[in-house]
Amino acid sequence: MKIAKNTVVTVNYKLSDAQDNLIEDGRQPMVYLHGGYENTLPKIEEELDGKEVGYSSIIQIEPEDAFGDYDASLVKVEDRKRLPEPLEVGMQFEGMPDGEAGEEEAMIFTVTDIADDKVVLDGNHPLAGMALRFSLNVVDVREATDEEIAHGHVHGAHGHHHDDEDDEGEEGDHVAIHPIH
Repeated sequence: MKIAKNTVVTVNYKLSDAQDNLIEDGRQPMVYLHGGYENTLPKIEEELDGKEVGYSSIIQIEPEDAFGDYDASLVKVEDRKRLPEPLEVGMQFEGMPDGEAGEEEAMIFTVTDIADDKVVLDGNHPLAGMALRFSLNVVDVREATDEEIAHGHVHGAHGHHHDDEDDEGEEGDHVAIHPIH
């Protein structure tokens, strides 16, 4: 079966930077609904479209097609007392960019520095500004279920599932901070 819109694709992958330093070794395969549902990077969909089980390739994706360029304006300094303890560098929180009246997507902020009473939160994706090299190997292709197509993502045990149906509109316009589990 060929990879096409509304197929569910299982891909073993390794992710490296442009210098071939391993970033993620994909012990869990990526399982995604193919066809422009933004379940994976568009360049990966382009590469895999029309391919079958057993196809493998290595593609390099520039920052603008991956996680964007590094944006210094996404770095925020917050009062430490606004954040839960214990706090350590590398922890991630979900928050809203300041001052936006709920139009913006929630962002993931990573704690990059902790002073006595201030915490530096970086809203850039950890891979922002990097060219990425994906080694891809297609291990399964199946028809998506009607429900998966309706929801625009894969259901079941594999893959990452973000349930964002019920989080809308509860927050004010300050960074609403939830730990990421």
